[in-house]
Amino acid sequence: MGKLRTLIDPYLLLLIGTIGLAALFPAHGSGVAVADAAVTVAVALLFFLYGARLAPQAIWQGMAHWRLQLLVFLSTFLLFPLIGLAVVHTIGGFVAPDIAVGLLFLCVLPSTVQSSIAFTSIARGNVPAALCSASLSNLVGVALTPVLTALLLPTSASGGFSPHALESIAMQILLPFAAGQVARPFIGNWLARYKKMVGYVDRGSILLVVYAAFSAGMVAGVWTRLAPIDLLIVLVLNLVILALVIAATTFASRKLGFSTEDEITIVFCGSKKSMASGIPMATILFAGHAVSLIVLPLMLFHQAQLFVCATLARRYAARPEA
Repeated sequence: MGKLRTLIDPYLLLLIGTIGLAALFPAHGSGVAVADAAVTVAVALLFFLYGARLAPQAIWQGMAHWRLQLLVFLSTFLLFPLIGLAVVHTIGGFVAPDIAVGLLFLCVLPSTVQSSIAFTSIARGNVPAALCSASLSNLVGVALTPVLTALLLPTSASGGFSPHALESIAMQILLPFAAGQVARPFIGNWLARYKKMVGYVDRGSILLVVYAAFSAGMVAGVWTRLAPIDLLIVLVLNLVILALVIAATTFASRKLGFSTEDEITIVFCGSKKSMASGIPMATILFAGHAVSLIVLPLMLFHQAQLFVCATLARRYAARPEA
């Protein structure tokens, strides 16, 4: 069955350490320009590697199970945004405006790849369908997330689809991702062979983006507007959103007659949100805003989904063999 090492995510400790570093030694003066340039390169590299690793053939093979894929897609890009809109509308002025924007942004992100597949495997679900679903979600999310962001978020927060925003999305997300897909036949095997090293590049890039975002937040003084109770409120709201999605996907899976293996895939792939994609996207989509506050709900949701899904995976795995 394998050991579950997801209850305490070591990467979360690195993220917390990076935030602490930004708080103690934020970038000033010329250091800001250097950090911004490094983030631009890191985000482009991240999406290039993402494109190079996603196998289109795995997506097309899994599309044969179209009912499952459609349900996961609707959960990720329709149910989540609707719940996010309802939650933000309900809480009103209880959280800072940037936190509210962050909650909505969280809800329009694609699913995770690694943890969705890992939890599906642990729970003895339909792993090939999970691979297809998570890959398809990220492939579509590269283009769909910016569109949903522009449609659902206030113009003052998202910046709308200005020429500069479109250029940033194209140059830092779409173009590198497409280049990675083109380069995949040539470097795909090499990336698979050095998977651990590529993982370090992935995670290191995200840490760099987090440092730049929280450093800018410290210099601008945005954290003075956030009280400890705000963190607790955000965590509770995250858990409410996650619980509603898990309940809805479980109910729909059983109502529509899916097998237990397919239900596991639908629940795990349809209830996750990708921090790996979300934090780099936020730096582009919310340039000029308090990105550190906007990505805070996503960072808390990341840990919450690991705790909850680890518990669910254990329960599914404990069922009798068919």
